[in-house]
Amino acid sequence: MMTTERLYLTPMSLEDAPFVLELLNTKEWIVNIGQRNVHSISDAKRYIQEKMILHYEKNGYGNFLMTRIEDGAKLGCVSLYNRDDVDGVDIGFAMLPQYVRQGYAYEGSKAIMESAKSQFGLTSVCAFTSKDNIASQKLIERLGLRFEKTILFGEDKEELLYYTLIFPA
Repeated sequence: MMTTERLYLTPMSLEDAPFVLELLNTKEWIVNIGQRNVHSISDAKRYIQEKMILHYEKNGYGNFLMTRIEDGAKLGCVSLYNRDDVDGVDIGFAMLPQYVRQGYAYEGSKAIMESAKSQFGLTSVCAFTSKDNIASQKLIERLGLRFEKTILFGEDKEELLYYTLIFPA
């Protein structure tokens, strides 16, 4: 577990299935990240097991739930993913709509980036987002990542903006 001024960051677990079901079905997730066909608690548990827990087991890091310390509200998630089809470990973030623009995504992402270097031994991180997702672009740049190139991602070869940050030694 990691702690920031306002957040607990904990690895996603099967108990978080109701939250994952809600998050993955927000308009923002579907538009900016994609449809994951998670329509029930059992779908959410399967998604957590296959996409999150297996990633932790393989890499030692993955998707972290952001929980507000003051009241235990589950706000969103931040992640480090080592994808086969992307060069580098990418940082990602997603929030429930009612918690956006309150600094939580930045706070959680900053903490996960610090852990990427100190706890997980990574020398760099990357991020990618669509050309239309201006809010994500601004957050990625605020975190210190710089635009490097445009990439084609996924089965449908979506054109995405690719950012990188090399950690100082």
